[in-house]
This record gives sequence, C-alpha cells and structure tokens, in this order.
Amino acid sequence: MHNILKVFFVPLLCSLVLQGCGSSSSSEDDPAPAPQPEQTNWKQVAEQATQALVTHFWNGREGYFNSLPDVADTQQNQYWPQAHAMDVVIDAYLRTGSAGYRDLFDKWHEGIKKKAGNSYFNDFYDDEEWICLTMLRLYDCTKEQKYLDTAQLLWNDIQNAWNTKYCGGGMAWRKSQPWSKNACSNGPAGIIAARMYNILHKASDLDLAKRIYNWERDNLYAPGTGAVYDSMNGQSGNSVTTWVFTYNQGTFVGMCYELFKITGETLYLRDAVRASSYTLSSLSDLTESVLKDEGTGDGGLFKGIFVRYFTLLIQEPQVDASDKTRFVAYLKHNAEVLKEKGLQAQYLIGSNWARNTSAIDLGTHVSGCVLLEAVALDTL
Repeated sequence: MHNILKVFFVPLLCSLVLQGCGSSSSSEDDPAPAPQPEQTNWKQVAEQATQALVTHFWNGREGYFNSLPDVADTQQNQYWPQAHAMDVVIDAYLRTGSAGYRDLFDKWHEGIKKKAGNSYFNDFYDDEEWICLTMLRLYDCTKEQKYLDTAQLLWNDIQNAWNTKYCGGGMAWRKSQPWSKNACSNGPAGIIAARMYNILHKASDLDLAKRIYNWERDNLYAPGTGAVYDSMNGQSGNSVTTWVFTYNQGTFVGMCYELFKITGETLYLRDAVRASSYTLSSLSDLTESVLKDEGTGDGGLFKGIFVRYFTLLIQEPQVDASDKTRFVAYLKHNAEVLKEKGLQAQYLIGSNWARNTSAIDLGTHVSGCVLLEAVALDTL
C-alpha cells in the first residue's frame, strides 16, 4: 500500500504544485488515457461452456452424454465420444472442486456400460483405449479403486491389439481386422501403457509403451516434418495412408510426453515438439490462424484431443522457452478467436472456432470446452 501511494500521490502532488506556480496547461487539454483492454476471465468462460455441456448434452436418466444438444440420444455407435465429454467434466472438477461435477462420475461409469450393451468392450480397440484413459483420469483425481479396476479390465483386452503378424508390430485398430495398424490405436495405447506404469510400476507396461512408440515412429511418423500419418494396412503390402489429422498428432505428442517424463530421454521431447509445430503450421485455418474445421461426428473431437496433449507439453519445464512462448500464444489465440467469433447461443460450440454458425454436436462442443478449460489453467 505504501508503494502504491508513493507511485500515484507524488506525481499528483508535483502536478498540483506546477499548476499553482502559474502553469498554463489545463487538465481539459490533456489527452484522455488510452483505455486498457479488458482481461478475459478464462475460468468464467470455461465454466459457462462446460455448464452448457452438462445442461444440453448430459442424459441424467441414462448416465451418458447425448450426441446432439437437447435431443434424446438415438445413435448407438457413440461410445468413444463419451470419454472425451467426461474428460471435460474432470477438467471442470479439478478447476472448481464442485460436487456437482463429481456427482457425474459414478453415473457415467455405469451409464456408458449400459449404453454399450452392458459391457465396456468393443470391436474397436481405439474406442476401448479412450474409455480406459478416462477411467485412469477418474482414478487419478478420486483414488477410487473401481475406476482403476475398469481401466485394468480394458487394458488387459487392449494389449491383445499388439501383433507382429502384420506390419512387424503395432496395435491393431479393430479386433476383426488385425492387419489395421492405425495411429489412432497406437498413440492412445502408448499413453495408457506409460500411465499404467506410473501407477502399478510394471516393467511390461513401460516396455510396451516403448515398443508402440518405436513402431509408430518408424512406420507412421515423418521425423523431417513432424507429420503423423493415419494408418498402415498389413493386407495390402504395408501401404501407408498419409492422411494427417489433429488427433493423431495429439496422441503422438501425448505418448512422447509421457515417455519423456518417465525416462528423461530428450528424443521423446524433440518428437513431441516437432509434431506440435507441424500441427500449428500445417493443420491451421490460414485465415484465422486457428486449428482448422474438421467437421462434426468423429472429426468434431479431433481438435480437442490435440489440445489436451498439446497443453500437457506446454506445461513441461524443459520445453525450450521460445517454443513454449510460441505454443502458449497459439493456444490463447485459438481461445480468443473462439470467444469472440465462435461461441453460439447458450455457449454452445460448433466445428469452426472462427464462425458462430457452424454445426454443433457433442464432439464439436467438447473440443471447444477442452480448449477453454486449457486456457483457464493457472499453470499455463
């Protein structure tokens, strides 16, 4: 308080003295001070968006998230988006400590099982992986054993995805297609393996995490650019589909980050930074410099998945300062554009963060919530 008085009172006193000595200047002639830009309360913005998720998508009677806002869910194949919606609720719980968010955990844990035919299992390994990752987060923030038990149940099944019969290794995408070696089934599995190792300290989990990373890096990653390609088909001469999506970039970043945290080996960190930089330069809307519109349905979730793991990387102290500055600026710019141009009525969020008329579904809204919860972090 004393310093504040000194800073503001002394100049004011000098000004009064000068005026009293016959200064011809008038306060009416002084230019008005430039208005200061209003600082965004990102916690408040995140809260409003996540409350919109619960209000407009949560099916309290059934214990899962509907696919469309304010519409009872009639779609049956909407298993994996459930994980990402609950991840946002976990984000909000960690931000607020609110019992209202915590109360959804158990309901969701049971509700998604019923919705999927009274089983957590699925023909798609990647679907199981997303649910497993969310169970691990639920365990991490509650320490309730049932969430770890469900994660372990899924992980026991997911590990069967690894096979060397096709493509020399890698995690299959579907149980019915063991030759389908996709980035979307390898990156998340690598993250699970690393996190399981952190909890249970099984050497076999860390070994599998490293094998998955090595396989994906050798077969689906372009180290010269940082691009992560979509998939390899073991039935067609190990042909690689070179589509590049934000979510595959994100899970590769996440796997590298987790392995770096465990081992301290800088190669993992370099790959994470390179893959992130590629995403910013090659998967952005050039007009607005934000992550591009990847549509609704599955694509609506892609940006949010990248943001989740990109945010973990940004908070790593050993990331080069210039990279961190660039990454934080990009993330916050995305949030500013979304807030100013993309938010729709009732705080709903569509597929294009720079337009408030784009289509909305669970995936698009969740991706926007992930971004807003990220910039609301005190550690960013």
